[in-house]
Amino acid sequence: MEVCTSVNSRNGPRHRPLTPWKAFRGVLCLVVLVLTAFMLLVFCGFWTAVVLRFFSLHYSRTATSFFLGSWIALWPFLFEKINKTKVVFSGDCVAARERALLIANHRTEVDWMYLWDLALRKGCHGYIKYVLKSSLMKLPVFGWIFHVVEFIPVERRWEADEAVMYKMLSTFKDPQDPLWLAVFPEGTDFTEEKCQRSQKYAAEKGFPILKNVLLPKSKGFFASLESLRGSMDAVYDITIGYKQRCPTFLDNAFGVDPAEVHIHVRRVDVNDIPISEEQVTSWLMETFSLKDQLLSDFHSKGHFPREGIEGDLSMVKCLVNCTFVIVLTGVCTFLTFFSSIWFKMYVSLACAYLASATYFNIRPRPIVAL
Repeated sequence: MEVCTSVNSRNGPRHRPLTPWKAFRGVLCLVVLVLTAFMLLVFCGFWTAVVLRFFSLHYSRTATSFFLGSWIALWPFLFEKINKTKVVFSGDCVAARERALLIANHRTEVDWMYLWDLALRKGCHGYIKYVLKSSLMKLPVFGWIFHVVEFIPVERRWEADEAVMYKMLSTFKDPQDPLWLAVFPEGTDFTEEKCQRSQKYAAEKGFPILKNVLLPKSKGFFASLESLRGSMDAVYDITIGYKQRCPTFLDNAFGVDPAEVHIHVRRVDVNDIPISEEQVTSWLMETFSLKDQLLSDFHSKGHFPREGIEGDLSMVKCLVNCTFVIVLTGVCTFLTFFSSIWFKMYVSLACAYLASATYFNIRPRPIVAL
């Protein structure tokens, strides 16, 4: 049996030491991100994702993507410009605002956040959606954001998830709405213990023995592909590798890790992917076998092939966006705490709705077509 790769473990030495300044800066950034998320949700997201949705699903998504996409764009700014994490893209160039289904390996708890770096460069940061475990929807404020931008919550039990997935996927078929839907077929983040269990299962069932990724689960991917095939352009097969230590969420916030994030993109035209569930399962298994070899090469060589497909983020655009979000947040904060009591009542009612709508997975249906 293959030995699971221990390169880039979470227990290795940090790339940068956690100094008092980094700790203070990280806490400050998190406070800013939580406050901006809360104010944009209450004063903008409620109107765009709830009220406007009664009249037009398309315009609701467009407005929501503008305001909450501005908040999402703060994260790549934090990673790349403030924390100085080097993000290297390689592989195939992809078109801006192409409707696509993304599949990626799941090395650590923050892989999904680095997809925002690619989405921002393609103008899709406000339209990227994830299939994610439902427990994350219970996070205060962040869970509300995930609900408003239409992430798909799953229990990771198909009998419980099938109806929820197909219901939400049926609303993503309009080709005039840009869409990136990200799926992590492994279903959980990679650890050596999980890898050993995956290898044991693969040996019993005659599947490939993988050492850098877990065996993929095909149900969610097939459901997404089946539902969106007619309105989707491509599947992006994304492989993520880290230099040195795999980061945690707090590593990201405090800027101590990772040193480098390498993201390899392989674009597959949707018409080149088989149709039947059995064939799609075989295709996905083959794709993860190739991904496993790609990661082995990355660990030995230190990079993926064909680097340099994307440039650096524009510091000017990042600062303009950051200024816009902070000024808007400042105005909303002033109205909440130093203005009429009616604003306090509005904020309380909006919070009550967002909390209950997220918990019960409630989304308004359009009553008037615009």
